[in-house]
Amino acid sequence: MTLAAAAVLTATVAAAQNLDAGKSPQKLFADGCATCHRSPHGLAKGRFNLTLSWFLKDHYATSSDTAKALAAYLEAVDTPPPPRAATKPGAKRSGPRSSKPVQSQ
Repeated sequence: MTLAAAAVLTATVAAAQNLDAGKSPQKLFADGCATCHRSPHGLAKGRFNLTLSWFLKDHYATSSDTAKALAAYLEAVDTPPPPRAATKPGAKRSGPRSSKPVQSQ
């Protein structure tokens, strides 16, 4: 009977282990996010750390600590969107083009 109780307790503890514990945020991203997201850049989208970590905890992370670490990492590498392609210096930009052909007289 004692042996059965010990086996049940051991199985419960083993099942409750956090497999993400001790992993760096970079490793967490590589293991869980890189399948869908090629890069962590821009994923935080300027969100607050608290709301980002709540979102990650509810949807992707295995614990609050993991979610907080991943949120901090995403904020650290968050970059603004690239600027629009600049026109050549000195070039004038014309207005909207007409769909009608221009007739010469």
